[in-house]
Amino acid sequence: MLLLGSRLLAALGCFALAGWAAYAIVGGSPDLVTMAWWFAGAVLLHDLVLFPLYAAGDRLLLLALPRTRVPLVNHVRIPVLGSGLALLMFLPGIIRQGALSTLNATGLDQEPYRMRWVWLTVVLFAVSALVWTARTLLARRAVSEP
Repeated sequence: MLLLGSRLLAALGCFALAGWAAYAIVGGSPDLVTMAWWFAGAVLLHDLVLFPLYAAGDRLLLLALPRTRVPLVNHVRIPVLGSGLALLMFLPGIIRQGALSTLNATGLDQEPYRMRWVWLTVVLFAVSALVWTARTLLARRAVSEP
């Protein structure tokens, strides 16, 4: 019960800090209401749509992957997470949204974003596969040695 109370207190403190930061940034203007609507919409989108989707995807991943001595699941989860977060952060550049603004502001176009994200994804999965292979070989060696 004490743990639940401390978690609730920590969550309330985080909400209070986020509310104060939003108020300090916006200065009490009507934009604060707009920010609150966006925040509520983001929470609802995540909790009601995105979380069930990636939880179901994780369950399917657990069912689809073979059982091995060195579990493969985290060696798939980590590159997917890294690739997904990079996609989320750089999506406007990847889909070339605001290309004219970027060109005017920086003198550069958004051409390399998509291929850089693809190569980042390839490298994340390749490194993860190499780490899993090394762990598997070490586990086999440890079992074969008396």
